Order: sequence, then C-alpha cells, then structure tokens
Amino acid sequence: MRLVWKSLDKMRCLRKRSTIPFLGFLITFLLFLNLYIEDGYVLEGDKRQLRETSVHPSSSERYVHTFRDLSNFSGSINVTYRYLAGTPLNRKKYLTIGLSSVKRKRGNYLLETIKSIFDQSSYEELKEIVVVVHLADFDLVWCENLVQEITRKFAHHIIAGRLLVIQAPEEYYPSLDGLKRNYNDPEDRVRFRSKQNVDYAFLLNFCTNLSHFYMMLEDDVRCSRNFLTALKKVITSREGSYWVMLEFSKLGYIGKLYHSRDLPRLAHFLLMFYQEMPCDWLLIHFRGLLAQKDVIRFKPSLFQHMGYYSSYKGAENKLKDDDFEEDSIDIPDNPPASLFTNINVFENYDATKAYSTVDEYFWGKPPSTGDFFVIVFNKSTKISKIKIATGSDDRQNDILHHGALEVGEKLVGTKKGKQCSSYITLGEFKNGNIEVQDVDHKIAFDIECVRIVVTASQKEWLIIRSISLWTTQPPSQ
Repeated sequence: MRLVWKSLDKMRCLRKRSTIPFLGFLITFLLFLNLYIEDGYVLEGDKRQLRETSVHPSSSERYVHTFRDLSNFSGSINVTYRYLAGTPLNRKKYLTIGLSSVKRKRGNYLLETIKSIFDQSSYEELKEIVVVVHLADFDLVWCENLVQEITRKFAHHIIAGRLLVIQAPEEYYPSLDGLKRNYNDPEDRVRFRSKQNVDYAFLLNFCTNLSHFYMMLEDDVRCSRNFLTALKKVITSREGSYWVMLEFSKLGYIGKLYHSRDLPRLAHFLLMFYQEMPCDWLLIHFRGLLAQKDVIRFKPSLFQHMGYYSSYKGAENKLKDDDFEEDSIDIPDNPPASLFTNINVFENYDATKAYSTVDEYFWGKPPSTGDFFVIVFNKSTKISKIKIATGSDDRQNDILHHGALEVGEKLVGTKKGKQCSSYITLGEFKNGNIEVQDVDHKIAFDIECVRIVVTASQKEWLIIRSISLWTTQPPSQ
C-alpha cells in the first residue's frame, strides 16, 4: 500500500500531463467497482476526549493509514476525533446538519449560523436534529477560544445532545504541499480547496451513524423558518423514487441533503480526489456516478448565504440566492401517487414532472376536448388545498385555455390502470391557473384521484408547470 501512495505522489508531479481524462476514468472505475461491494457501515476507532494525548504514526505511515482500503468505500475512515464540546446520543436522529469552519481573515459567521439553525426550529423539530461543527483550523488557540464562546452561547443545546463540536487532528491529513495545480489555480488556492475537501470528508465520516439523513451547510448561512418540516415534506413526497442528493439552495455546498448511508462513500470519494477540483465540482461527479443524472433542486430555497467575506483570503463574496424565502415557506405535501394522461407527451417532459416540487414541468402537444391528466393516490387522503399552474415565463400561451378540476373516489381497475369511477367538479381554470381552498370542507369523502379535464380543444401546446396539493394534518395524539 505504501508503494501505491508513493506512486500517487509521483503522479502528482507530472503536471504537464492532461489529468482530466485520467481522473474521469479513475473515478468511474472505482465507483463501479464499489457497486459490487456489500454495503456495511462500521464506525471504526475510538473517539477520545479533547485533552487526550496519544502516540501517532510517522508521516509516511499516517497517509497510508488514512487512505487504507481504498476499494472499500462502504467502511468508515479510522480517525481519532477530538471532542471539543458535547457527546453523541445513543438514539439516531432524523437529520444531522454538518458545518465545517476555519479561521477567517475577515468576519466570522459561525455563531450566527448555529443560532439561525436553532432559532428557526420549533421545539418539536429540535428533537429530531443534531448539529455537528468541525473546527478544521490547525490554530488550536483559535479553536479553544471559539469553543468557549460556543459553549457559553449554546450550553443548553450541548447538554441536550443537539450540538457537537469536533476536530480531526492535523496528523490525519494527507500532504498539502506540492499539489497538482489543475485549472491553473494559484498554489495557495489549490491548497485551500484541497484541504477543504479533506475537512468535509472527515466531517461526513464522523456523522455517518448519527441520523437517517444528512444536510451540509456552510458556516455563513441563515435558515428559513421551520426548514426541517419543509425538508420532511419533500422527502416524503419522493418516497419510492431514487435520489442521491437533493438541493435546497443553488449556492455552493449549502443545503445539500444525503441519505446517511451514502456518507462513507462520499467521504472516501472526497479523500481520493481531494486535490483534483473544488468540492462542489466533485459532488457533481459523485451524484452522477451513483446514477442520479439530473440536479434535483427545490424552490423556494431554504438556506441563504449571509457572509460578505470568503474564508479564502477574506475576499469579498456577496452571492445571494434569489430563490430564498425566510418566511411563508409553504411547500406542498403532494402525497405519493401514480400519474396518467392521454395527452401526447413531448420528449421527456412526462407527467411526473408536473407533480414534483423540482423546477420541471409537463409538456404535451395540443390537447383535445375530453383529454385528461389524472393523479391516483397510493392511499385515499384528505386534501385542504389544490393549486395548479400552467404555462411558463417563456411560453406564456402554452396554458390550459379551457379546463376543469375534479376530485374522485371509488377506484376501479381498467386496462390502463386504476381510475376513479366517480368525480365531482371543484372549479374551472382561469387564465391557465386554478386554486381551491378548504377542499376538505367541500368534499365529504377521502379523495382517491385528482383529475384535470380539457373542456375545449386548443391549437397551443400545454405546459403544466406545477400541481401542488396540501393535505389535512391529523390531530396530534
């Protein structure tokens, strides 16, 4: 294994060669090799207290130790973490929120970010989250001072097991000298982004067994109110569909959601290619190699970048997510369902895309009188509100010019699948849109189908931009 590491070091020096084709081949080979490895998630190594002292291996040995068993992407990396504040609870939470932070030359937003996470969560939501902060700076005095401040401000969250502060010791890091300068980045920039990849890898590795889902944030963001409730709605709406990464912000490494079971693979992946490119570029490769071809991003964004100065050299960074909404987050429930239409679909703009909260839509050729678009729920449900929008900003005439909205019951089997045998009309489309409130007060039965019916033929094509359904929440027991 030492020979492998030495050979990788030599390859690092061949800067005149083209690295991108080789990298693509290597990534593909390793990820597809891993598809044949049985998944098992074993957290290795004891995690010690902050003041613990230990004897660490020599420089050459520890790099091999960190990258040991490169083909086993399912196992955790053996790192002895320092606990700076808090200890994990035995019970798995619903969501872990991970933050990695280093000393900035200008500004520090970590405390504001932690405060926003807790302040924007209800008491019930706080029971389901744990926040893990990785202080990834090698300045131990800075770390100690910051830990004291975190402990003073958030003591009750630390005691409750909702906040952990950790550090991966410097001796576990691979070499940050003589790195490949891909994309002609300056040497200090390459060092910064390469270390950041390792920072994230060690954070992901630590968080593997803490919860069912994992959300990555940067250390300079603010959150929308009740963001966890919105996340849970989205996750529920995608039950039965495959995904690797869901995105709740369009900026950087903010608001990226994973299954915790994928964290070991992602941690190994970032370590394997830590010097090749920035982490957000590596994430695109990771997502694609695990067979999620397209970005799955939700609107409105739940997280906003609030920092003015970057952690790299204190440079100005005033990027903002214009899809962010701090209040009035009203993500629809869209319960699991099957969708059918007899309208001719254009290319891959299929029916399911109108029912998703992702920025996609259904697009069909000109519909005729009697054509339909129907949603059949997996389970009958009570619906409080229905909102449907057709057309788009760049194709404003591709709306449903004449149509009705119906809800149905009494499912029956047909040659084309299940359909409701009885429908009631809720209203007519106006200017391509319809919104019906208090549906549960107007309809006595539990709804099994929602149907859009074309009431007059049109020459224009039809875009159904979004179908949003809100269910009636059962009373708390």
